[in-house]
Amino acid sequence: MRLFLDTSAFAKRFLEEAGSDDVEAFCMRASDLGLSVICVPEIISAMNRRVRERSLSRRQYEVAKKRLAQDVSDADIIQLTSAVVARSVKMLERNPLRAMDALHLACAAEWEADVFATSDRRQFHAAVAEGLHAVCV
Repeated sequence: MRLFLDTSAFAKRFLEEAGSDDVEAFCMRASDLGLSVICVPEIISAMNRRVRERSLSRRQYEVAKKRLAQDVSDADIIQLTSAVVARSVKMLERNPLRAMDALHLACAAEWEADVFATSDRRQFHAAVAEGLHAVCV
């Protein structure tokens, strides 16, 4: 299965929260993992926010960052091509999405993901409306 994870789902591999076990199970079944090029900076941003808020220690951050780099090295990184941007614009016109969420969806569609995973309900509903097989984790 070609599994595409948006940032909210992929972050669950590094930050223990509700849905982390579901993400792990999906990743174990996946033959290919797809991520948008914007996913890593978004996760690093979220982890650094937690460090600043003191809900994640510097040591935990370093461990999570190392694991993130390992996971990303095994993934297909989907670039923001003109086709992806054009598709995201159409998705924004049809669905109540934020720009970054539309870019993740457009990347998944261009990559032809078998499953699109997110923990964002609005993005999940937009993915279904756009014809993607989506799961909310």
